Amino acid sequence: MNSTAARGGIGSRAVRIAVAVALAAATVGLLGVTASDASGRLDVRRERFGTMPDGTVVHRYTLTNGRGMEVKLITYGGAIQSLKVPDRRGRRANVTLGFSTLEGYLNPGNPYFGCITGRYANRIANGRFTLDGVTYQLARNNGPNHLHGGIVGFDKHVWDAEVVRTHDSVGVRFHYLSPDGDEEYPGALDTTVTYTLNNRNALRMRYQATTDAATIVNLTNHAYWNLAGEGSGDINDHELLLKASHYTPVDPTLIPTGVIAPVAGTPLDFTDSTSIGARIRNSHPQLLIGRGYDHNWVLDRHGSGLELAARLTDPSSGRVLEVLTDQPGIQFYSGNFLDGTLVGTSGRMYRQGDGLALETQHYPDSPNHDNFPSTVLRPGEEYDTTTIYRFSTDD
Repeated sequence: MNSTAARGGIGSRAVRIAVAVALAAATVGLLGVTASDASGRLDVRRERFGTMPDGTVVHRYTLTNGRGMEVKLITYGGAIQSLKVPDRRGRRANVTLGFSTLEGYLNPGNPYFGCITGRYANRIANGRFTLDGVTYQLARNNGPNHLHGGIVGFDKHVWDAEVVRTHDSVGVRFHYLSPDGDEEYPGALDTTVTYTLNNRNALRMRYQATTDAATIVNLTNHAYWNLAGEGSGDINDHELLLKASHYTPVDPTLIPTGVIAPVAGTPLDFTDSTSIGARIRNSHPQLLIGRGYDHNWVLDRHGSGLELAARLTDPSSGRVLEVLTDQPGIQFYSGNFLDGTLVGTSGRMYRQGDGLALETQHYPDSPNHDNFPSTVLRPGEEYDTTTIYRFSTDD
């Protein structure tokens, strides 16, 4: 885990963020343009997206740059609701799966479209882990296991939000204070996720958290991508490169066995760019378990900073997505459980393989495997990790 000395305690940080949010709201008002750089090419707007059953208003922030990229973020789950980028001919399309209304996100069948997942992204075996001699029992919301933070994880909260600007980017900072015992996790976790967009068509996500008691943390974003355009069909023709020569095999419930295995000679080898559909119907036992790809790849890292983890290309449109991260792993999920029951922003149903996720992370079930990188966060430390989604075309 990337962590540095904490810059102040939970209480003081929460107060600073609350004051900043209040000042931002008083300054910019409810609707309209909220920020832009000196050239007017970077911009952010806020609007009402919907209302929660308890009356809480959910807002949507739209980030735009001077190269045709547009990102829509909602305060419910801190989710990427839409992301438009041009193809090789300059035609824009939304390339991430999502819903056109808040009601879609509130649907119990929402498969974490675009959201922040936590406190612990991915799975924990039997929902149980031991920390400093104390065993904690979390919700079992994925068969026998715990998934993406539990029944009411970070994806199901309305986050506080404020606009942020630098000399070359514009964005939104989301904040949520998860209390001690939230979903049975120990410690109050003060969490900030900042999305920023620049004129190089890069969306940066910085995850920061501090705690007042020892806990475990593993945060990511769960966007589903289809570079041909959301609702356009499956992603089997997309070509994927993963900078990973090993992966963590799973048991029948998708929990890592603890083995770190080579991908060479298996259909999980994406060390050379390969179309996703080329081997997805292979009878390899690991693909049978996941009904396709749903595994953690162990990244071939060379340092502690940002490095290329994945490159996804759509030959038809020429769009390219590069994922850079400082995390040790990435989960590639090929949308195996999309079943046609959900209708997306295009008004079309989502079927199996209509989108894929590339989730940067620490390994699933790390608290129960001593040979995996630690996900423990203690008071006085700061969880601080960054992932970048960078878009381009192949022309």
